[in-house]
Amino acid sequence: MSSLNPAQRHAVTHIESPLLVLAGAGSGKTRVITEKIKWLISQAHYAPDQIAAITFTNKAAKEMRERLGRQAGEVVVSTFHSLGWQILKNHPDLIGRRRGLSILDQYSAFDLIKELLPSNAPNDMIWAVQSGIGRYKDGGLDANSAVTVATDEASAQSAQIYQRYDERLKALNAVDFDDLIALPLVLLKDPQIRAHWQEKIQYLLVDEYQDTSQAQYQLMQALVGERPGLTAVGDDDQSIYGWRGARPDNLSHLERDYRTLRVIKLEQNYRSAGHILSSANHLIAHNPHAFEKKLWSDLGPGERVSVMSYATDQDEAESVAREVFNAHHAHQTQWGQCAILYRSNQQARPMELALREMGIPYVVSGGPSWFDAREIRDGLSYLRLILNPSDNPAFMRVANAPRRGLGSVAMAALGRFSDQRRLSFFESAMHNQFNQEIQPKAAQAFRGFTNLLVDFNDQIERHSLRSLGSVFAELIEHIDYLDWVSSNDDPKQKDRRRKNLKDLCGWLTRLGQEDLSPDALLARLALVAGPDDDRHDGVDQVRLMTLHAAKGLEFDRVWLVGCEEGLLPHKRSVEEGQLEEERRLMYVGITRARRVLNLSYCQQRKRLGEVISPEPSRFLEELPEECIDWPHQKGREPTTGEAAKANIAALKALLED
Repeated sequence: MSSLNPAQRHAVTHIESPLLVLAGAGSGKTRVITEKIKWLISQAHYAPDQIAAITFTNKAAKEMRERLGRQAGEVVVSTFHSLGWQILKNHPDLIGRRRGLSILDQYSAFDLIKELLPSNAPNDMIWAVQSGIGRYKDGGLDANSAVTVATDEASAQSAQIYQRYDERLKALNAVDFDDLIALPLVLLKDPQIRAHWQEKIQYLLVDEYQDTSQAQYQLMQALVGERPGLTAVGDDDQSIYGWRGARPDNLSHLERDYRTLRVIKLEQNYRSAGHILSSANHLIAHNPHAFEKKLWSDLGPGERVSVMSYATDQDEAESVAREVFNAHHAHQTQWGQCAILYRSNQQARPMELALREMGIPYVVSGGPSWFDAREIRDGLSYLRLILNPSDNPAFMRVANAPRRGLGSVAMAALGRFSDQRRLSFFESAMHNQFNQEIQPKAAQAFRGFTNLLVDFNDQIERHSLRSLGSVFAELIEHIDYLDWVSSNDDPKQKDRRRKNLKDLCGWLTRLGQEDLSPDALLARLALVAGPDDDRHDGVDQVRLMTLHAAKGLEFDRVWLVGCEEGLLPHKRSVEEGQLEEERRLMYVGITRARRVLNLSYCQQRKRLGEVISPEPSRFLEELPEECIDWPHQKGREPTTGEAAKANIAALKALLED
């Protein structure tokens, strides 16, 4: 406690009323949460098992547990979705499900919706319907209510599919991600269930509160009730997930719904030098605020923020690569402390080419997730099914992967038998009567598949969950999965799949060391998502990532490229009236930098095969002149000679090194 500043100490020790901690970027919010949990326990205000801390990713939850250490005891540290799953799984009958409930990931949900739309429906339409159904669920609307409130053709289409989609979910004995928040809200309307969970969670701490959706806010309210046991920590200036339902106005709703709410601001920044911080403050001041705050730092002014103009995106990439090279060799900056940030994934390609040319090690984050790869999704489905044979969606996904002769006819027959008998697909596939009703070849294939699952489930039970990685590796080899999935691949693609499967084995090995219960492990496997991809943490490589992926991270040197109209702010966001969120996104990018920040834009850029001439981002004009080094405003552009000098300096640094 002695090392906390006064505002942090106040936030830790305040328990008399609900508390909102407005924690600016780099102000030590995670430390405040973990210190508060330790303080609540040490002062005997609450027992460890009466406290719950909610984060937005499993990765953040893991970090919080590590910070808490043994002092955490039985504290519940989980995501909103994991907590929702804990509430749901004990009452499947009350939501029209049965035992063995499983979770449908977003890709399986996409495939399910695809089946309900015309066969020629484009992917954009399928994603739109899926998002529309998600918005209805977040708003607490069932399928019948959704039809009555639809206001346009797109929302009407989502409403029409919603009812059939939910019927299919019930037939699969599954829920989707949105149900993990919406359905617990339904259950918590029952006085007994609500009393049980309010007794179980007597003090609730919510991290990244600005990212909560409407349903998540209501779930928090249902758990807290009228009690003072709430600390919400967030920053409205870093709310950048409106496209997935986040509502930054939930910050002001706290004042409305909790009359005794106390607000404490954490404004001391421990991360960024003065010029970087002043630039961030000036930029975000152009957004309206329910709560005013201004970050300050005692780290000194540091270097001025550089804003560079380049003729083309290729020139931009080559110059950034030279600067990264020079930072490493001349200034001894570790590769892993250099980050190149951008608004759109398509900006990564020229950067990658330039870094390769100079032999700079790098890793790309924030594009298509590692978990999106088919081999990863198949592998996780196998594991979920081995641990929970009643997982119908997982059974559907891998019953014929590799092919076993279980086509659509056999799977449809399985589905009908399962519905009639109220059995899982696994139980139905092993049922004597079902095997007598289908073709002998299909019956043999089902027996082979179910025996495989039983055998590997026995292996895990014999060797414990710590053997998860090695058992999975043996399974993949046993079924010749790699050869099957890569049968039409070129050698490079097959190598990528091989590496992905090797990485998955390593990740599962690490997961097995966390001493999770089988139930908790199943939830992790089902709820895993891109932000939890921590394979590259601690690796000394330059990080290339989108601004969304960079949230929560920090680096000594940051290059924020493509500060242009149409990219940052993004054209679509401007057209949809989301300019304030785009400004918050740039604010997040600026505040990732500790010591050095470089901004850049191009006079010409290739986009979707065309050469365009974008205008500099309007956000650049909102930065304070006294903090910015903007050479082209002084009547000059970077010249070929300057580029040559930069090359020579980098080469000289390398030779000296």
